[in-house]
Amino acid sequence: MNAQYKKGVLELCVLSILQRRDCYGYEISEYLSNHIEIADGTVYPILRKLKSDGLLTTYLQEESGGPPRKYYSLTLFGRETFEKDKAEYLNFAHAIKNILEGNDNDEE
Repeated sequence: MNAQYKKGVLELCVLSILQRRDCYGYEISEYLSNHIEIADGTVYPILRKLKSDGLLTTYLQEESGGPPRKYYSLTLFGRETFEKDKAEYLNFAHAIKNILEGNDNDEE
């Protein structure tokens, strides 16, 4: 798949995953890798940016038999941003679908 297609939506995908529940970085990366082709290490810079932007917070959680894992959680601002961005993206995707399929009206 064209890398440019993915570039614009990966942040939204990460927010979507975290909107459902808190996760650690590897878990997010694995989930995305199972659905779309992404390079190793793609998710961590996105997580850092989203945290820096105030959309995420982190906490450490002890795991049995291993070191603590850093979990990511959406802030209230992150939840609000996800809902706004999701609506914008779905409207955009619908418009693109209509253009690609030659639909001149918006009845779908």
